[in-house]
Amino acid sequence: MKKLSIKFKNIALVKEIESPENPAGLEKRVALTPKDVGQLTDAGIKVFVEYGAGLGVGFEDAEYLENGALMQNAHEIYVNKDMIIKFKGPSLDSISQMKKGCTLFCMAHFHSFPDRAKMLEDSNINVIAMEEIVESPKIQTDEQILARAAMAEALKNFIEDKSISDLKIFVIGRNERLAGAVRRAGNRNPSSLNMLHTDVKFEELKDKGTGTLYFYDSESFNDKNKIIAKLNGVGSHVFDLHEFELTNGKTAISEYRDSHTPFEFGLRRIQCLHETGQAGARYGIKLLKENKPDLDIREAKVVVLGYGNVARGAMHEIYNQGFKNINVLGRTQTAKEKIDFFLRGVDLVVNGAELPREIRGITYLVSNDHLKQIIPKGSVVIDLVGGSETNRSAVESVLSCTFLTEPHFVQDEVTVSALWGWPMLGMMRESAIKYSSQIVDVLIRREKVIEGLDNLTPGVKRALVCGPFTH
Repeated sequence: MKKLSIKFKNIALVKEIESPENPAGLEKRVALTPKDVGQLTDAGIKVFVEYGAGLGVGFEDAEYLENGALMQNAHEIYVNKDMIIKFKGPSLDSISQMKKGCTLFCMAHFHSFPDRAKMLEDSNINVIAMEEIVESPKIQTDEQILARAAMAEALKNFIEDKSISDLKIFVIGRNERLAGAVRRAGNRNPSSLNMLHTDVKFEELKDKGTGTLYFYDSESFNDKNKIIAKLNGVGSHVFDLHEFELTNGKTAISEYRDSHTPFEFGLRRIQCLHETGQAGARYGIKLLKENKPDLDIREAKVVVLGYGNVARGAMHEIYNQGFKNINVLGRTQTAKEKIDFFLRGVDLVVNGAELPREIRGITYLVSNDHLKQIIPKGSVVIDLVGGSETNRSAVESVLSCTFLTEPHFVQDEVTVSALWGWPMLGMMRESAIKYSSQIVDVLIRREKVIEGLDNLTPGVKRALVCGPFTH
């Protein structure tokens, strides 16, 4: 690695305590593991760690000491530091302990807590919001491009003859390639989009014939129920991603890269988006089983709003738990005049759709009227996106995120949850390790944030939500 020009000479890793988004201090994760602190100290950075910072997820103080950290107590840790790293946003009391011009690196959620944001600004604290840092330029793997290209080929004739709006698309099975194809399909606004479990039987398919497309990956699909041949026999359109890969894959990937300049910005750099979707869906299924103990999960009606990274994590979990049919809703299906159809009789709704900031609090995809009139009693709504009173969710009943102190509530006999920090449910240590590795990568490798605010890459510069202020 090229020698770093270190502008942040010292870093403080602080313990998570009670704060606006961490009531009762139930967030126990730590932003940096001992091993990753060792990478920073090896790079010549002085790292101070608050006593007990990692205990909540099983990292002892001795491990931090072994990796070159200097330990401090809560009264010392914020004082005279160039950079302060923590997981959630800071407590209000800690802001007064930070020196002017220092940089706070955390999940800031700046627009959700305006009073705290003003305190940080008035105190001349630079804030880099981890959740706002993105790839720059966008990185796309060959597998992701293959998925896009294959679905594009499958839809080519329907787009050319303008019948795409009447097409019902069914993706059979789930792997990362098929998940990418789902996203591509959703962006083309078909009549409907569903993910089917591979053990589905031909007799269970309600939609067959010329107005349907069945998309699958024979490399991972053991067609024990022989539905592909039967679908071909009744005139359904059938497309095999693996066959496309063998015959056109390399050419399609090469042509795509030659003809598409990478987007300036891509995926969040510090994230557990897939895990967020998994944890939220897992909790929703748990609640559903409690509310409807006689329900056959395989036959349950489930709707996922959106097909981005968080929503795909939810689909992964729902698929793994044996649900036969997942309705995936995009812009077309969530339109006001259409969404009622998909929500009628639903058992589980998972929202992974994030609305543009300018229409939050004005437009809702799942409204209070839906809870009152359309979604059945005992059903469950899981909001993976969440929000606050000043930054509302697409689920109208969610005035602000729920917390581990009270993770769900009931409105009109429908159970709703919008947990702040979904991976806290059952995967605290695993997600802490993942976040830590990404934070270190941003600090000293790809983006090199450690070299100072004057040298921020475009993907980090947009995440500087407060500042820049100097000492």
